[in-house]
Amino acid sequence: MTTTETTSTLADEGRRRGRLGALGLWVAAHRRIVTWGWVLLIVVLGAFAPMVEKNLSGAGWQANGSESVQVRDLAIDHFGGNASSAIQVVVHSEEPLGSDAERQVIDGVVARLQADDRIGEVLRPVAGATLSADGRTAIVIGGARASTDDMVRAATALTPDLQAMSTESITVAATGASVLWSDFNAANLDAMLTSEMISWPVTLLILVIAFGAVVAAGLPLLLTLAGLVSAAGVLVLVNFVVPVSIWAMNFAMMFALALGIDYALFLVVRFRAALASDATSTADAIARTMDTAGKAVLLSGVTVLVSLSAVMLVPSPSFRSMAGGVMISVVFVLAATLTLLPLVLAKLGDRVNGLALPWAKLDRHRSPIFERWAQMLWRRPLRWGGAAFVLLIALAIPALSLTTAMPSIKVLPDDASARQGYQLVQDAFGDGAPGMLQVIVPTSDADAASAVISSDRGVVAVMPPAVPADGSDLRLIQAVPAVDPSSSDLADVVDRLRGDLPDSAVVGGTAVENLDLAAQLDESLPLVIGVILVLGFLVLLVALQAPLIALLGTVVSLLSTAAAFGVAKLVFQDGLGASLFGFESQGFLDAWAPVFFFAMIFAIAMDYTVFLLASAKEHWEKSGSAREAMVESLARSGRVIFAAGAVMVAVFFTFSLSGPLPPKEMGVVLGSAVLLDAFVVRLVLLPVILRVTGRAAWWSPRGLRRVLPSVTFAHD
Repeated sequence: MTTTETTSTLADEGRRRGRLGALGLWVAAHRRIVTWGWVLLIVVLGAFAPMVEKNLSGAGWQANGSESVQVRDLAIDHFGGNASSAIQVVVHSEEPLGSDAERQVIDGVVARLQADDRIGEVLRPVAGATLSADGRTAIVIGGARASTDDMVRAATALTPDLQAMSTESITVAATGASVLWSDFNAANLDAMLTSEMISWPVTLLILVIAFGAVVAAGLPLLLTLAGLVSAAGVLVLVNFVVPVSIWAMNFAMMFALALGIDYALFLVVRFRAALASDATSTADAIARTMDTAGKAVLLSGVTVLVSLSAVMLVPSPSFRSMAGGVMISVVFVLAATLTLLPLVLAKLGDRVNGLALPWAKLDRHRSPIFERWAQMLWRRPLRWGGAAFVLLIALAIPALSLTTAMPSIKVLPDDASARQGYQLVQDAFGDGAPGMLQVIVPTSDADAASAVISSDRGVVAVMPPAVPADGSDLRLIQAVPAVDPSSSDLADVVDRLRGDLPDSAVVGGTAVENLDLAAQLDESLPLVIGVILVLGFLVLLVALQAPLIALLGTVVSLLSTAAAFGVAKLVFQDGLGASLFGFESQGFLDAWAPVFFFAMIFAIAMDYTVFLLASAKEHWEKSGSAREAMVESLARSGRVIFAAGAVMVAVFFTFSLSGPLPPKEMGVVLGSAVLLDAFVVRLVLLPVILRVTGRAAWWSPRGLRRVLPSVTFAHD
């Protein structure tokens, strides 16, 4: 058959299929256009991808509209940049700083800071303020003249030069919020690269075992890589318009890798099953795959996107850019799965089973093991369902006592410049010195504000009001709190000051910015959770056309999410397994985790829910038998869910083995969530729910069916 005849045949076949089946056939019929389209896209966007680490920022961790952000902006505009984003350079000697060599080091620090146009006013050490009482530790402050994102970049450029000024007797260490984020980004990049090197081979091994053939196993990785490269390029381009956090790429790499493999795995397995069963041709297998598994993948992707979109409700640049970055990566991975993958499958045909393992049974696409498992669940639903429910509840209970706070200096390695400088400041000036409070008031209220601050029991030192160089009618008062910046007691100090200070005063500083962001996250969490649950339910309702099972599917996803946070409490707050994962417990979970991880975990949970229930709905539509719907959904998709879950667990947990604390939190929490959701909820609890609810699971009132768009999973 000629190429023209093949194209015509595929087009005719497409007109008899559903929309996704038609899309798959159109892609197969127009291979050259689609191939060159993707090649062009990957080449153009891939050219920008290597610029990700250089261009994306690490800042943006702030509560927009808060007092602390207002203080930072005022300090940049009127006080030479002596703000939370300023760079502090600590110069420490075992002897009082007074020799010519020591003065030369300080002069060198000042000169290096002044040479960078992102640095504003450079403040030399001042006795009683930034020169310790014993004279051995001095702080040079490089004011912030640029945005917080550019100050992180400035810290990255300056820190090596400043550290190089250290001698045998003098230590020079840059510190402050900008340096902290710079050091964290460097440590995080090393951790991500290490984890990627571990996760890809492990993932390929799991896929080879699951597929039984190397060619089929390699397809998910290649498709995911195409999507990730494209997404990385887009993030760089977006960053030219709106600042994008480097965390957006970090999360996107991990999340899209796991999700993309899931999607490709689901389609490839269905395609191979269609080839091995009653498909009349490769084109027929493509159409059947896209009309069933492709539809489930599309709905899963929509569910993931709507879950992550709820994070946009948090008015913080870092959260919005992280959610946006992950959403962009999901869109590209989804696009690659629904367009590029059908093209490759159409080209391969039966060769998708190439390089098969000797013991693999490539003609077996319905698992006898999971069929027997489903039949056992059907016979004894309460025993197995009850055990799964009790396990999830037991793990969820610790989440009720979960406490959160913004990351402390402990997230950095011991040899990081920011951590070394932080410790030197604490040793010389007191526990609270790294979290200096900043209060800005009109000149007329400066004396009253100073009196209030001095009288507060949570403050150990107050600096004289600073006069702005531009002559504005403001004063900057800096104070040293009595407690470490990560202590929960600091919030009480800030609350008292805000209540007692004149109404014209605004309170800020690095530690206060963290407190304001944590408060904003706590305030946003109920709204984000509510929106995610409602949107998740609506997507399931549209997909399944059955309100009861859509509601129950949403509820069990919520249960597995709560259990994952219970595990997070035990590990990161209580320190259970801290030595195993190689971290020092902060005594709390980072405050950003509940909002962002809830969205990610729920998205993953709904991903598996859609896969299982879409398969069950397909068999319900064919037979009208609740038993067949439950048993066949596990028999045909159980192995896929098991393999996909194993891949996700492997990917996520590899990120917990190296690097600073936040990626460990990400890896352990998401890995635990998938472990529980895939193997306890989807393979035990949800099938039991289908057994217990029976035909009622698929009931839908006539009025609702008239309102909802028609969605069916049974192929023609």
